[in-house]
Amino acid sequence: MYDGQEELDNLVWDKNDEDADKSLKKMRLKTTCREVERLAAQRFRTRATLVSLLIVGGFNILYRVHLAEDPPRPDVMVRLPCPSLVQFPGVKTLQEAATAKYIAENTQIPIPRHFFYGRDPTLGPFIILQHVENRGSMSARLTAPSDDPSATHALDPDMTDATLEDLWGKAASCLVQLSRLTFPRIGALVEVEGDGDGGRTGSPFSSSYAIAGRPITHNMTDMVRLANVPRAVLPSESRTYGTADEWYVALAEMHLAQLVFQHNDAVESADDCRNKFVARQVFRRLAKRGLLSCFGFAEDDWSAQASSSSRIISSPAPAGSGAFRLWGDDLRAGNMLLSEADDLVAVIDWEFPYAAPTQFVLEPPWWLLLDPAETWPAGIDDWTRVYEARLKTWLAAVERAEDSIPDGHPSDLPVPLSTYMRESWETGRFWLSYGARKSWAFDMAYWKFLDERLHLLTDRERAALEPFVERKMRESKDRIIVDWDPVEARKRLSEVLLD
Repeated sequence: MYDGQEELDNLVWDKNDEDADKSLKKMRLKTTCREVERLAAQRFRTRATLVSLLIVGGFNILYRVHLAEDPPRPDVMVRLPCPSLVQFPGVKTLQEAATAKYIAENTQIPIPRHFFYGRDPTLGPFIILQHVENRGSMSARLTAPSDDPSATHALDPDMTDATLEDLWGKAASCLVQLSRLTFPRIGALVEVEGDGDGGRTGSPFSSSYAIAGRPITHNMTDMVRLANVPRAVLPSESRTYGTADEWYVALAEMHLAQLVFQHNDAVESADDCRNKFVARQVFRRLAKRGLLSCFGFAEDDWSAQASSSSRIISSPAPAGSGAFRLWGDDLRAGNMLLSEADDLVAVIDWEFPYAAPTQFVLEPPWWLLLDPAETWPAGIDDWTRVYEARLKTWLAAVERAEDSIPDGHPSDLPVPLSTYMRESWETGRFWLSYGARKSWAFDMAYWKFLDERLHLLTDRERAALEPFVERKMRESKDRIIVDWDPVEARKRLSEVLLD
């Protein structure tokens, strides 16, 4: 049914690239660099000097700054979100800094010390953190040697299992530790007391944290930045969620919003539009009935895989409320920095983090091959084959990490994390979570690995189908960027939610 990569709105994407290039040029100006030095000098009350080339990441730019202190101290990094690339930069920065601090306080994961974060009148949102010497990321270490520094990272096919298990073992240890942190609601973690100085004075840390506000997900950012989906149709800023099913419904509605509001390149034909409408409506109905949260677990008595004669006996589903776990949409090997001896020295850039359904944490990582499924050059079938061949090594690394965790840090999971990850792949639950989180991988995951038609559409959904297709095909003839009125956008989305 689906055999290719979902298309972002290329017209919007081109405009965003142009805006981002202008922003990045401004962030490289000497005047901006002097402002960075001024910020560091004010915060540390000493002279500060920029000492190296700027580091431009996917969403942030980092300035390495030397502090004139006696005795000397390690350099610091001033981290600023890139305008145009980052949506919701203020709240996103607060969430990332709070999450990094919380993890540093509650796990043994090596997190660079976060000295300050907040908003500067001139530079905007910022984080100032410790600089950690390193040889590069785990992602680069796992990639085949190349003379092209701009080449996309992809797992070296000649990497031995022994080397891979050793390197992945360091990542697995981080994920096992994260899986043991629980939260009462789904939403963003923020610091609610203290002045955000990161305990620089040396006094015992006394700040507290709360789940307050909606998550800022990678998918939400792409919806706004690369598809021009109006912000008015996203979850409200103060919204948190009490059950996994509530968040699945929210994700399903964002998938519908992407189809409704992505004006260009969203559909290839009327039949393609029908298929996408059907899949999203059925997915939302499954979420509203509370069926997605038990898919692939022992409680699953409804799906096609549950009735299969080769069904694997599954572990129980996690609690639907009260014990959610930390998830980062962008947490991957590229965020893990290694020493020359291949020791893990820092995990950085806690982007798009939130307390999420435990189901997400119970899946094997999507990033094991470094290149995600929807952009794999040889296609999804080949990605699946290569991933499955490497999964055994990953699971061995997780089992070793589980054995090394002290008894003083117990997990409330009824079975080991490694068991959940193994069954996730075997039952197809991996693809449910993958498609739930990514609007532009949703159809690939749904039609190829789920395809739960549930008798297709209800009478109301069926009545809405053809008018939606006709309107979508008519509007897509004009390649334009639409400036949506918030009230009209909410009204338009409600027409397909059919509540």
